Parts: sequence; C-alpha cells; structure tokens
Amino acid sequence: MTINIEYVILRHLQMELKAPFTTSFGTFQRKELILVEVVDRDGVSGWGESVAFSAPWYSEETVKTNWHMLEDFLVPLALAEPIHHPEELSKRFSAIRQNNMAKAALEGAVWDLYAKRLGVPLSQALGGAKKDIEVGVSIGIQPTVADLLQVIERYVAQGYRRIKVKIKPSWDVDVIREVRRAFPDVPLMADANSAYTLVDADRLKALDEFGLLMIEQPLAADDLVDHARLQPLLQTPICLDESIRSYDDARKALDLGSCRIINIKIGRVGGLGEAKRIHDLCAERGAPVWCGGMLE
Repeated sequence: MTINIEYVILRHLQMELKAPFTTSFGTFQRKELILVEVVDRDGVSGWGESVAFSAPWYSEETVKTNWHMLEDFLVPLALAEPIHHPEELSKRFSAIRQNNMAKAALEGAVWDLYAKRLGVPLSQALGGAKKDIEVGVSIGIQPTVADLLQVIERYVAQGYRRIKVKIKPSWDVDVIREVRRAFPDVPLMADANSAYTLVDADRLKALDEFGLLMIEQPLAADDLVDHARLQPLLQTPICLDESIRSYDDARKALDLGSCRIINIKIGRVGGLGEAKRIHDLCAERGAPVWCGGMLE
C-alpha cells in the first residue's frame, strides 16, 4: 500500500475535565490538546492526538512546542515522500531528537489512515487479536481519604478491574492502608509520579504489606540506576513510566533490574510503532506491560 498525504490539519482544542485530576505535580482542571488530521489524495482521513500538557510537568514537551515541531519539522517530513507503512515514520523522524509526543500524534494519524485503507480496526492493523480488554482507572489525589474511598467505590461499581491511586509523601502509606481495608480484593496499584528519592526507601517498603500490583515511577523521571537499587529492597514490583521513552530505555531498565513491569504510553515513547517494539521486547523477557493514558 502507498499512502500519499495531500495535507495535514492541526486543531488546537481545550476541554474541561469531568473532575479535577490531582497528581504529585499539580491539579488539572482542563486539558489543552492538538488533534492531527491526515488526509490522503482520495480524501480518506486519519486522526491522532498530541498528549502533551500545557506546561512541562510530565515531560519537557508542551502543547506549544508540539505545535512548533509538527508545523515546522514533522509534517514537512511526512509530506516529503509517499509512505508505504506507518512504521517508516519512526526512521524518517529520527533526525529530530526527542519530541516524542509530537511524533506520536502525527504517526498515530497515519496509523489510523493506514487501518482505514486496509478496512480493518486499528488494533488488527497492529497485529492484535483481542476484541475485549479489561480496563483500570487512575484516581487523582482527593481532598480527604473519605472522598477517595467514595470515588473508588463508584468506579468499582462501574466495572473497572484495576484501581490506580496517586500517592506522594504525606499521602501514601496511611491512605493505601485505608483503601486496602475498604477494598481487600480489588487489584490495586500506587503511582508516585517521581515524588520520592532513595531516602524514602523505608516508606516505600512499608507499602509491601498491602499486596499492591505495582508501585509506579517512585523515583526520578530520568532515572534507571536508583530504581535498580530500590527494586531489590521491595517485594512490590516497580513499574516504570516516565523513565521509559524508547525501546532502548526499556531494554536497559530490564537489563539493570530497574523494574519488573513497564507502563507503555504511546505518546511518551514516540508512537504506536515504538510502543509495539517495547511490547514485543517485554513479551520476550517475560516482563508484564500495560498501556497507560494521558487524559486523551
């Protein structure tokens, strides 16, 4: 198949969240985003989304930097010559360092267009076989523990199979204890968003008693070495999120023993092609993965 992109439309939107979302690095009331529409010569369009935030809390990328990278660099590269498969874009974009969320937004639109031209769901175009998957929900830091328990109860009643609770120093061990007491059988995980250091190892180890599925990204976003020092101290698996930006990061993390689980976020790793490569690596290594969201 040959995809000849005729033009690309970038749309800048802002959407109110249904509820404020609070993590260790701030509270979000609304989500600013870029929608990318890729249109081929036959008028078929594919859609992608930039998951960057308005400010560089999660990574160095922002909505404004993504717009700049898309308009001035990535879209011209995509238009430069025909595309035979979406995975070609990863190599074509390789001259541009980082800026993974901008790359993923455009590559995702091309993947969507590719699947539509094949006449199959995107999951099938990627090689997936399942038609149903179990989903979990990420719950931000709440005003009180009682509020948190009410939110969890509502989501459990709706059928969510896994509950992720955001934590930070002063909102961690005692909070998780109350959650586990109220929901003894719910698969539960804690997400720190890099709020701790190795000095907090004993505090993180105290979470072992609650039978968590994982502790996500306890230490610095750019760290693999200290996570490798922390993991042997814990019974609970460490899951890396912000630290894994590429296939090579995933390979190094598994080689070092920095984690036992990897959260694959399409925007963070630069697109569906790289996400699939990380998935396949982890499958070979026997390391569980799951796909996280970015308030898309």
